[in-house]
Amino acid sequence: MRGRELQMKRLGTLTAIVLIVSASIAFAADDAATDMAKKRAAEVGLTPGMTLDQSTAALAKGLLPPELLAHYEKGEFVNKIATNYPADGGTHGPEFDAETKRNGEKLGVDENGTIVDKGTKKQPPYIYGTPFPTIDAKDPTAGVKVLWNHYYNYYWNGNSHNIIELVWVSPTGVDRKAGQDVFFKYYDGLPTDLKPPNPQNLLSQFLTNTTDPQDLYGTASLVWRYRDQKQRDGIWAYVPALRRVRGLSPANRSDGFLGSDMSQDDGPFFDGKPEDFTWKLVGEEDVLRQVDPYALAKDCKIIDIPGGGWRATFKDVPTFGYQKEGWKGSPWALLIGNLARRKVWIIEGVPKDRYYLYGKIELRIDAQNWQGAYNRKFSWQGELLNTSTMMNAPGHVMPDGKHYLSAGGCIGGAGQVAENIKMNRATVVRIDPKVGPTVDRHIPLDPAFFDYQTLTRFGK
Repeated sequence: MRGRELQMKRLGTLTAIVLIVSASIAFAADDAATDMAKKRAAEVGLTPGMTLDQSTAALAKGLLPPELLAHYEKGEFVNKIATNYPADGGTHGPEFDAETKRNGEKLGVDENGTIVDKGTKKQPPYIYGTPFPTIDAKDPTAGVKVLWNHYYNYYWNGNSHNIIELVWVSPTGVDRKAGQDVFFKYYDGLPTDLKPPNPQNLLSQFLTNTTDPQDLYGTASLVWRYRDQKQRDGIWAYVPALRRVRGLSPANRSDGFLGSDMSQDDGPFFDGKPEDFTWKLVGEEDVLRQVDPYALAKDCKIIDIPGGGWRATFKDVPTFGYQKEGWKGSPWALLIGNLARRKVWIIEGVPKDRYYLYGKIELRIDAQNWQGAYNRKFSWQGELLNTSTMMNAPGHVMPDGKHYLSAGGCIGGAGQVAENIKMNRATVVRIDPKVGPTVDRHIPLDPAFFDYQTLTRFGK
């Protein structure tokens, strides 16, 4: 009996050993499978549907400006990788595409960077479509051509009215907010049926009025930009404390707007006059750039505005980190966006005015639909001072089936971040869906509205 018990005990011990060894082999296999999966992920890189966060940040090396990648490495930013960005980059429409083809055959730039007719060497009276559909990296004028493509693919979105919130953000949260009532009027680049009279040869007009807080209420700014390369921007501001309109230098457009880290030249990504800079193309690369997931999913809508134009509607969800309860990352993290892998041109601009605050501007612009991705600003000594991120959506057709937008319109969220690298703070722009109207496009705007005397009507 004792021999049988001893045999059973030995068998139990052997079974336990086998189970332990088997479990060890299984765990080792799991570890090997995990290591293999990680290796495959590293080889393939970030794929649609994945999340870029601290655990996957290494896979985004070379796909983001270093200062932004650092936020993911520290767990301060988190975004999903877009799954359904359209292969064509968005819809333009047949008329736009036809004009783009003609532009590629007839347009060039002069020594100052102004768009001219190749035959006459003169500025064309009107431009519609992408001016330079083919970019040659060896062309010494390629840099400014990329910038003009970005501008004209934005101009065709038409006149706009935008109610936005400018927010000063520090590592501890929100420091200050300022409501802005903003209007853009364009005289070039619009569909031909919306082409406005332009006796003063203007390119655009811009008007913004501060609606809150009380100490900034009534501060207003007006900008006229001319198509003539020799005529610099006309800029006026109404200062409530002085109770009068003041003329300003175009170099002031680089200063922080209302003391924020966002300047007027940040505009809708970048808004400096091309001829005020010397531009060059410095490279092409793949990047991960912020896009609106609601627009990609077509989970958005636009509505007709009585009198003309269309209005966007926005999701009432947190746009930035400071709005999300329990968020542990950066307060200015752009939470709402997805990251789409896109090929961009990198261009550099050096201001011709030595009084301009920045000594070099570096822009990353989508090589297919010309939307702005990242804007980096350096001191005159070459030190990185500020980086700006813009979230966009692909182009799409409007409800009338005739007009198209390259940005705005059918979007569910919008956001822009200007980060002060040295001071570890940021200024962000957001749309408050509770305040309306928010973003209107292709609306009629009377030129008289942009007279500098209008500024006094907005004052206290």
